[in-house]
Amino acid sequence: MQSTGVNRTSSFTDQQIKQASNNAVASLLNLTFLPGLAFIYLLIKLSKSDPHQIDHYHARLGIKINLFAFVILIFVSGLMIFFGGFDSAWTWVYVITYFTFVHTMFILIAVWAMIRAWSGQKLRGNTRD
Repeated sequence: MQSTGVNRTSSFTDQQIKQASNNAVASLLNLTFLPGLAFIYLLIKLSKSDPHQIDHYHARLGIKINLFAFVILIFVSGLMIFFGGFDSAWTWVYVITYFTFVHTMFILIAVWAMIRAWSGQKLRGNTRD
């Protein structure tokens, strides 16, 4: 039996789901191993995708997640400088707390988005985006 290229669990083609999955993996990589490079990849994929497709959605979602993580990281760094600089003993409290709780949540959200992309679905249940 020949495959038509349309995924049975969603209305998107297998190629669109593969691109969405690649975008979700890039989002996760930007949070973990390849910060900056994976973000540039997401920006390029966002500009080349159709706004009504799932790959565009996951590229945009990855950019939003990573920008928010960046803003929070800058905020925590600002707190460290404001409350004693990098020589203070409290610096480690901020760093460990940030990476244990906050950054881990961003990684979990990115993994959740990646699993949803693998199944051809959006993070939310509605399809208005």
